[in-house]
Amino acid sequence: SLDRIGPVNMAVKDEYNEENKRLGLLQSQLDDLMESEENLRSTIQKIDRIARKRFQQTFDLIKSNFESLFNLFFEGGNATLTLKGDPDPLEAEIGIEAQPPGKRNASLRLLSSGEKALTAISLLFSIYQVKPSPYCILDEVDAPLDETNVGRYNKVLEALSERFQFIVITHRRKTMEVLDTLYGVTMQEPGVSKVVGVDMQKALPSH
Repeated sequence: SLDRIGPVNMAVKDEYNEENKRLGLLQSQLDDLMESEENLRSTIQKIDRIARKRFQQTFDLIKSNFESLFNLFFEGGNATLTLKGDPDPLEAEIGIEAQPPGKRNASLRLLSSGEKALTAISLLFSIYQVKPSPYCILDEVDAPLDETNVGRYNKVLEALSERFQFIVITHRRKTMEVLDTLYGVTMQEPGVSKVVGVDMQKALPSH
């Protein structure tokens, strides 16, 4: 029996101790990874809960603003925002429904270019009201609007300017008439540009 066993490895105990130590180190690293994974999953779930809550709150505010501003822009009609598809608000699609006065269908595709532009402006202003910045730059926003819709746009702009500061880039004379201060570039001498500013409140004759 001893012959069949063969020579005895006297270093086996040391090898065992070394491998056992390595096993303990790997097990400790595995435990750390499992704990880190659990913490990460828990953090993601917490972030998702907070994100869903904040998204829903923000969405509801923007929706309310959109409904009010759309009605103000179009002097009637109905518009709203909806969440479609996935029940999770973070994964759902946002639907826009707009129905100006006299329109039966709420599909955006059936609106005129001016109506689409006003609807988009209503939505942008609705978002801006929830998270305003020190000032808002409107670059040729009124370009696609006809004269009637420019008047509506200016009406809302005047109303919002009591709370927010706007920098408006425009070529529409009707829009310039409602602004407080105008800045333009003139070339009194060939090749020499000059910026000219006019305070409309001081320039207009008093009544």
